[in-house]
Amino acid sequence: MKFVDWYVKIAVVSAMIGASMELFMIKTGFYEKVTVLESEKRAWENSPEAEAIREALNPWRNIDSKKDKAQ
Repeated sequence: MKFVDWYVKIAVVSAMIGASMELFMIKTGFYEKVTVLESEKRAWENSPEAEAIREALNPWRNIDSKKDKAQ
């Protein structure tokens, strides 16, 4: 354990950088913005428009499921 002090210094500096990043995100309201964006995304993904787009982009979905049932 020749370089223990080097590892401790790296760990302390990394923890300080991580803590400062978290503090910055809390102070700027990052988490509130992300929460709102995620809820909007989930609401849109569950909408009929999103289902129609998914179905239009994957026309082979029904063919694949029929093959699985046949096997």
